[in-house]
Amino acid sequence: KLNNMANMSYCRFQNTARDLADCVEAIENNSVSLDLTDDNDRREAQALLIILDLAKDIIAYETDIEEITNN
Repeated sequence: KLNNMANMSYCRFQNTARDLADCVEAIENNSVSLDLTDDNDRREAQALLIILDLAKDIIAYETDIEEITNN
């Protein structure tokens, strides 16, 4: 489970979009290197899998998101 850090509701998506773009850039640049014998890297690997699952959830809400943002 990830730490639940406070994120102000008025900028939740802005902050997350910026952070997620940074993660995508790291993946695109092949700059993700995880040593699974290291505790911190294992937690990073687990977090990356959680991000992947959450991305799938977001895609499932694509129509809802489009409706929200078009109003």
